[in-house]
Amino acid sequence: MNVTTVNKTNMVSLLLLLGLLISSLNISGAKTIGVCNGRNGNNLPSEADAVQFFKDNGIKRMRIYEPYQPTLQALRGSNIELTVGIPNKDLQGLNDPAAATDWVQKNVRDYFPDVKFRYIAVGNEVHLKGAETKYLLPAMENIQSAISAANLQDQIKVSTAIHTGLLENTFPPSNSLFTEAASSFMNPIVTFLVNNGSPLLANIYPYYSRIANPQGVSLEYALITYPGTMVRDTNLNYQNLFDAMVDAVYAALERAGGQNLWVVVAETGWPSKGGIDASVANAETYYKNLIDHVKNGTPKRSEAIETYLFAVFDENTKDGNEVERHFGVFTADKQPRYQLNFY
Repeated sequence: MNVTTVNKTNMVSLLLLLGLLISSLNISGAKTIGVCNGRNGNNLPSEADAVQFFKDNGIKRMRIYEPYQPTLQALRGSNIELTVGIPNKDLQGLNDPAAATDWVQKNVRDYFPDVKFRYIAVGNEVHLKGAETKYLLPAMENIQSAISAANLQDQIKVSTAIHTGLLENTFPPSNSLFTEAASSFMNPIVTFLVNNGSPLLANIYPYYSRIANPQGVSLEYALITYPGTMVRDTNLNYQNLFDAMVDAVYAALERAGGQNLWVVVAETGWPSKGGIDASVANAETYYKNLIDHVKNGTPKRSEAIETYLFAVFDENTKDGNEVERHFGVFTADKQPRYQLNFY
């Protein structure tokens, strides 16, 4: 074999290796984005249709807010990775270890491995002044014990989903910490997450921060379109509010002893109508920029951010202000509202 042949062979090998690397990066990027499947509507597709819709659109991860049996049945064999929630109203009952064991049996073990469970979100945005705060950690511990007893602790992680109202001193992000009231129940939860190798789930909404303080938060900063640095935080520069909010959660975790924890953005979205700055154009800008952006991490953490868009469909019976019913990436009849690429 002459030198030219060797060089050609090496070049072919290098190109093949480069192709595999690019392919793996694309796959990694695809797995960054999931979508929440809220069911507060009277005009939504069936569970089987919704699951098929996820598959047809290349959406690899789903979050649901309770273990709705028709959804779990429809997910069998779908290869969609699932975050399943436990509603706040059920936390007290799960302070009984036997009830937690029964919950895991009926809602996880009866479907595993046909359903690819990823996280169990014990509680969602538990309120500071709510009675659920005292039930949250015991429920998480009992669910974790039941998962471990089933030998599923390496496949399924137990966590909870918080909102950013639990934080204070978030400007600049590195000053952030849990409020005094939140620390009383969050600090032990951080220790739980550290001990079990679980992430913290956080619901991150630049939209609500923008409308709460329109003079202080520009639309460009919220929509991830600001062209330069808006906030300087020591050696970190922030061009968008999403990064600043995620890194504020990281700073609070570090102060609570969770230096090595990672954050999963369990919800984020922008409404298409029903409120201030709620429009199809703004929502499409936010989602497109977000999907591309989260692959690169934040100024504080460079790894890709696992992120769930809220939500797949509009929910016409959801409680709250009108804007709450217009976060769907698709209409209830499965028409795309925006041209998004989930890959």
